[in-house]
Amino acid sequence: MRRPPAPSRAALTALLLAPACALAACSGASSSSVPAPADSAAQTSADGAAPVSGALTVFAASSLKESFEEIGAALTEKNPGLTITYDFQGSQDLVSDLANGAEADVLATADERSMASATEQSLVAEPSEFATNRLALIVPPGNPGGITGLDPSLAGKDLVVCADAVPCGNATNKLEEALGIALSPASEEQRVTDVRAKVESGEADAGIVYKTDAAASGSASDEVTIPDGGVVNHYPLAVASAASNPSAARAFVDFVHGSEGQAILAEHGFGAPGQ
Repeated sequence: MRRPPAPSRAALTALLLAPACALAACSGASSSSVPAPADSAAQTSADGAAPVSGALTVFAASSLKESFEEIGAALTEKNPGLTITYDFQGSQDLVSDLANGAEADVLATADERSMASATEQSLVAEPSEFATNRLALIVPPGNPGGITGLDPSLAGKDLVVCADAVPCGNATNKLEEALGIALSPASEEQRVTDVRAKVESGEADAGIVYKTDAAASGSASDEVTIPDGGVVNHYPLAVASAASNPSAARAFVDFVHGSEGQAILAEHGFGAPGQ
């Protein structure tokens, strides 16, 4: 095998059992501390939640870029006084940055392993799963390399994957193990979006990304059907323990878990929690 097997999911989910209702309860408690506009102490946003304002920093896995930007736009439309700044990187880098003192209000990772690390370091509190994702194989438009799957058609071709520490790289390890294959990548990237970019530019003949990245790529690449081997990435998010705007952070988390946030995620190809 290209890489050693990843830790079992059961060992990583022990810290992710907080129900979504706990987050809602937290949001309700914190929202009462947000000052109401001067013209109405009882004013609420369109969905009935108390309005939030100020600056909010969201650390999120790079595969969440398109969906979270749309979610953020929907949330700020309901809360005009709220401004959101994003940092989209590999999940492992986000956790490392938090551990080294970077300031964020929300952390969303592409796997449970990264979030478990953040929780063990007391960087976040009460993480909860909000989406799932699966792997896909993409090739440049027209498939000039004639790739037919994770098979001998990859021989002598430039396959790009995520590095071991990256959630999509860990998922690729699991896929290799599940399918009983050993891949020989030409390069290993620190972000799944970098894998996608190399395929879209024609620098690579094929790349293993998430289904959501294949969808986001659109006509810039083609998808080649591969078995998923039962490999699913579970995406958790949480309020950062040192959040400077905890009320807005909880509002963001609640919105992601809510019907509108879940609909946006589904439109971008994510599966619902537990799928």
